Amino acid sequence: MNVLVTGAAGFIGFFLSKKLLEEGNTVVGVDNLNDYYDVALKKGRLEILKGFEGFSFELLDISDRKRVEQLFLANGFDMVVNLAAQAGVRYSIDNPNAYVDSNLVGFANILEGCRHGSVAHLVYASSSSVYGQNKKMPFSVTDSVDHPVSLYAATKKSNELMAHAYAHLYAIPTTGLRFFTVYGPWGRPDMAYFKFTRAILAGEPIDVYNHGNMRRDFTYIDDIVKGIVKVMEKPPVPKDSLDEQGTSAPYRLYNIGNNQPVELNRFIEVLENKLGKKAVKNMLPMQPGDVPETFADIDTLVRDVGFTPSTSIDDGLEHFVRWYKGFYN
Repeated sequence: MNVLVTGAAGFIGFFLSKKLLEEGNTVVGVDNLNDYYDVALKKGRLEILKGFEGFSFELLDISDRKRVEQLFLANGFDMVVNLAAQAGVRYSIDNPNAYVDSNLVGFANILEGCRHGSVAHLVYASSSSVYGQNKKMPFSVTDSVDHPVSLYAATKKSNELMAHAYAHLYAIPTTGLRFFTVYGPWGRPDMAYFKFTRAILAGEPIDVYNHGNMRRDFTYIDDIVKGIVKVMEKPPVPKDSLDEQGTSAPYRLYNIGNNQPVELNRFIEVLENKLGKKAVKNMLPMQPGDVPETFADIDTLVRDVGFTPSTSIDDGLEHFVRWYKGFYN
């Protein structure tokens, strides 16, 4: 199978590409290697992928329509996994144009590539951020998500709407995945657990928002990748009538989360134990655009593709800390 993975030098894109290559697939990875976080980390991931015979890389920004058209024409992809996006809730407050270019214009270009390239299945990254201030727990893909509290969340909801339009108009099977707080080795330095680790080891204080009274459905990277691969193997099909998500198009949405929210203070406590060092906490109020809790309802995912996450927060942070200490000496 010939697969396009956008954002291949990113956290999830790297691990997914590696898994697909290990299973004998051909992977074309694209990434713009922007400096939102340490480019050396992205290049380190790429060096590992370049060790696989079936991997090729294109330095490309998906907002470049002509180059995306050429990419699809030159390859003939069986499947596309779009993970390229400008990430981060807080960054979107001060840098909105980066989200419009990558998450909206870029995604439209990918949809057009799939349309004209007769791609058998488009899987794309959405986010748990689309749930905004929803109070009903756990979050279900059938919940209303019409009131985002950040531009990042708004762009991800827009991706879902755009994908549905293309699934309906052109019968392109599309599956959107709402990821819940992904963590693990080779992760993103802008994520809290990564920042906490660096600061604790350096003896510096960590910023704990909402005084630690937040719960997150932390999901380990291996579980995320297993879920993506299982979803890739089961493209949605058209239905004769509306399904529980309100569509007859070949279109699905799934939550991918650990289904076991952990309080932030508990998360920090486990991290302290793994590092063998206590954190100095700088307690702060809630940040703009943030939410107090995330909790994934994964019943639909379990039913449709047979996936259930299995990595505990203790095991996941153990793997991360071991990698961090090795990578950063």
